[in-house]
Amino acid sequence: MPRNSKDTAVVSALAFLNQRARLSVRFSVQLGNFSMLFPTIDFAVFFLVVFTVSWILRPHKIAWRWFILAASFVFYGWWDWNYLLLLFLSIGINWFFGLAVFRALTPEGERTDASRWIVRIAVIVNLGILGYFKYVDFFLASITERMRSIGISVDSPLLNVVLPIGISFFTFQAISYVIDIGRGEWRKPLNFLDFGVYLSFFAHLVAGPIVRASEFAPQLEEQPDPRYVRSGEAFMLIFRGMFKKVVVSSFLATQIVDPVFANPEGYGSLAVLLAIYAYAIQIYSDFSGYTDIAIGIALLLGIRFPQNFDSPYIALSLQDFWNRWHMTLSRWLRDYLYIPLGGNRGSKAMMYRNLFLVMIIGGLWHGANWTFVAWGAIHGGYLVAERIVRAKWKGHELGLPPLLVKSMQWFLVFNVVCLAWVFFRAQSIDGAFTLLGRLFASGGSSAGVSLLLVVAIVASVASQFVPPRVPQKAEVWFATWAPALQIAALAAGLVLIDALGPEGIAPFIYFQF
Repeated sequence: MPRNSKDTAVVSALAFLNQRARLSVRFSVQLGNFSMLFPTIDFAVFFLVVFTVSWILRPHKIAWRWFILAASFVFYGWWDWNYLLLLFLSIGINWFFGLAVFRALTPEGERTDASRWIVRIAVIVNLGILGYFKYVDFFLASITERMRSIGISVDSPLLNVVLPIGISFFTFQAISYVIDIGRGEWRKPLNFLDFGVYLSFFAHLVAGPIVRASEFAPQLEEQPDPRYVRSGEAFMLIFRGMFKKVVVSSFLATQIVDPVFANPEGYGSLAVLLAIYAYAIQIYSDFSGYTDIAIGIALLLGIRFPQNFDSPYIALSLQDFWNRWHMTLSRWLRDYLYIPLGGNRGSKAMMYRNLFLVMIIGGLWHGANWTFVAWGAIHGGYLVAERIVRAKWKGHELGLPPLLVKSMQWFLVFNVVCLAWVFFRAQSIDGAFTLLGRLFASGGSSAGVSLLLVVAIVASVASQFVPPRVPQKAEVWFATWAPALQIAALAAGLVLIDALGPEGIAPFIYFQF
């Protein structure tokens, strides 16, 4: 059992979820086999057990590691036991590659030809596995379609490969680990157990954030005091994440996004416009909400994850947007793709090429569909244009009030991001253009358009302009509460979420990646 009153408080809060049968029903609707989503009773019970045993075993480092590894495998196997072998294979081959790269370095930690080749092989193997599961059917379908377009009739050779949940996230983490060793950034590689815990840790296994070994592994050696569980901060993160995911994201999805994107021809321009803005808020609330919950869960286990979102919709440039959106992925693309391609080195033309190529690849990473390529191309093209305009107009004053200039910048960037989201959400390029075309069409239904919808969109955007010190002060203040009051507040918050959330929850968007 937990060792003190604060541990007991945390367990009690989690147990509260298990008593909410109504929540169980609501959260299980429309989820299919994905019954281990964070906002479910299944996960609440699972985490209640993991949390309790984790703090009992925390003083015993090896036992704790084996338990977390086993719990992570149970969590992943809950989705589909068939893919446990893939996860174990990824752990095994990348631990071996990491060890081989380390041994190929010079005694001073300098790279050698052998270490470079091992890193290349490791990257190829990881991308090969990822590519097979994620892109083989996409490329086969594209080739087949191309051949048919030129009059060559062929039977579709699709393999119908099922994409394993979270494969992109743990593959990217594995690649970063091997590359970091190859760069001499590790004095010694992780042992097999530590690496297994790092790659499979359930809190971020299926949806990120993308955590580097240098951020995670040192925490395994720490000995956190169970008397100082960061329950206040964790509870606020979990509540905030649940509210965004269950209430905001689901409301927007069911109210207007899903109906309009499914049948854009049936809706008028106002409904389509609001659906586009609503989807921008939905995907942010969905992903950042899930990330908040993941960070909160990890905190309860004594592990801190890096921040993954920082009010991206207040950005005044697209570059700033990517410094705020899915920050762990942005840093990964910068450090392991953009810089190796040459980054800002060389000519401006090469820099523009690198920017555009990185965004195209980043788009394709999100899914095997030309819509994601288009999404990446929009971002890449705008980033390039942004750099060109900035260089051309540097030092030139427009003679406009600074507030007006910033407002214009924000409006432009926000709408470019929303435009790109249309392609991200659409099932096809034609579908995206069909929906965009309805912005200029007359007639159509206004179903789903309501004052509440407009308020939800405006309030969600406006909330990102709240200074960070405000929620930080709230977290500090909440952490001073007695454990019993924290429990009461969390329970009340969960009841509120239950009352406000619509029936059924839209599946987590980023699971497909």
